[in-house]
Amino acid sequence: MADNSGLTGAPLGIAIAVISSFINGSTFVLQKKGILRSRDKGRGEEASIVILGKILASGDTAKQMCYKVERNVRQRGLKSFMSLQGVRTLQMWCGAVERCAVMIIGQVGNFLAYNLAPAVIVTPLGALGVLFGAVLASWILEERLNVLGKLGCIICCCGSVVLIIHAPKAVATSRRELEDGLSDPVFVTYILLVVLTLVTLIVWVAPAHGTSNIMVYVAICSLLGSFTVPSSKGLGLVAPDVFGEGQSNVGTVALFLGLLGALAVSILIQFFFINKALECFSSNIFEAIYYVTFTSTVIFASALLFKEWTGLTATDGLAMLCGLTTVCVGVILLRISQEAMITWKEKRERKKTD
Repeated sequence: MADNSGLTGAPLGIAIAVISSFINGSTFVLQKKGILRSRDKGRGEEASIVILGKILASGDTAKQMCYKVERNVRQRGLKSFMSLQGVRTLQMWCGAVERCAVMIIGQVGNFLAYNLAPAVIVTPLGALGVLFGAVLASWILEERLNVLGKLGCIICCCGSVVLIIHAPKAVATSRRELEDGLSDPVFVTYILLVVLTLVTLIVWVAPAHGTSNIMVYVAICSLLGSFTVPSSKGLGLVAPDVFGEGQSNVGTVALFLGLLGALAVSILIQFFFINKALECFSSNIFEAIYYVTFTSTVIFASALLFKEWTGLTATDGLAMLCGLTTVCVGVILLRISQEAMITWKEKRERKKTD
């Protein structure tokens, strides 16, 4: 193993990435727990995060909600409606605030991890969120984890350990190096190709084939990762110069605002198309494919911009590639296991009859 092992590079960033993965994985479990709790008590309201997503995805939903409130007020009277609806709304929003707080903490952790450790190690470790989510779901939601799912968990852990051991050492990147990377002809060409592909997919391909081909929405959301993660790490590099004690120049402020705008736009578009994908396809299958493609595009874009692969030896590079492949296979097995019914019961019954 090379001297530039990830264990001596950025252990704090890796630790934060693992903790953030646990928090992000628990977010979906808490969200589903809130939905099931409301359903068990006879309330048909969805979790407020889901409602917020639908409001952002469709303006008609907001209008329908307003009409529903107005109709209930007229039919039952304002006082009666407020006494019942107020309790339900309070309970719903308390749960929503709890889940939103957990989600925000997880994303802040990701932001810190990207600025303390190379993106080529932080992004693949996001698979641990899938693992933690599956384990918590089997404990909190009592969702059974079959043999295939358990194998997926073990494979994810093994792949993550390989990635951590052979991760490149975190190299301090300055604002000047970031600007040089953004103006590099290779990176500019890559970004232009990504933008052209996104425009083609969003304008022409998605309206015609989005609801029938899962790879359309997956490709859109994954390619947007080429903007999300590099922008997030770039903001961490530029922020000290903008908000520091010294006076920042116009170029630094413009770079900060440009990165912030790219991050915001890419996240909003991703949010929109993820919602559309989840309306048409299985969430487990989508998340498995999305993780593999998103991780691949993020690693490629970060490697072009920050040159994080330059410090790796051939041995460590091959080991990281094998670790990434192992994690991807584990995620796919874990997610597909939630769609397939795999049991040894039938085989045991056959042995008894024989």
